[in-house]
Amino acid sequence: MKQLEYFLANENATITVGDSLATVLLAQNEHIDKVQSALVVYLKGDLGAGKTTLTRGFVRGMGHQGKVKSPTYTLVEPYELPPWQVYHFDLYRLGDAEELEYMGIRDYFAENCCCFIEWPEKGAGILPKADIVIQLDYQDEQRTVKLRAFSVRGEDVLQRYSALLK
Repeated sequence: MKQLEYFLANENATITVGDSLATVLLAQNEHIDKVQSALVVYLKGDLGAGKTTLTRGFVRGMGHQGKVKSPTYTLVEPYELPPWQVYHFDLYRLGDAEELEYMGIRDYFAENCCCFIEWPEKGAGILPKADIVIQLDYQDEQRTVKLRAFSVRGEDVLQRYSALLK
């Protein structure tokens, strides 16, 4: 399992992590003539740790120009960024994982979709397995981020991510 860990000095550093992941995905698919491979990312960390901030960096890195808001009350915010569909889930307020079935959760995980899921433990048993798990933790006033791959797809993305940062 590939794992990377970084210190995040400020909010901009958190945004850069997300933006860099987008850069990797966009570069990967420039050379592929087939449909993009889906990516499922679980975001873990306490309230205010930077999960939405990191996702904002990713969504903007994929080309979104508008506001990127937290889907705390809507459960999901969609972003059409052709040829990709990016979905940002926040399951914090989910009462029961079965509620995800009623909203058609499986439709969000097509081949051309990137799904960033905050509080994934609330969807246990329903959500697909993560390609990458990102853990954000407080370290005094700053944060640390740990990125771990849980699939071949995740390992490939993190390998390219780490090469990008060198």
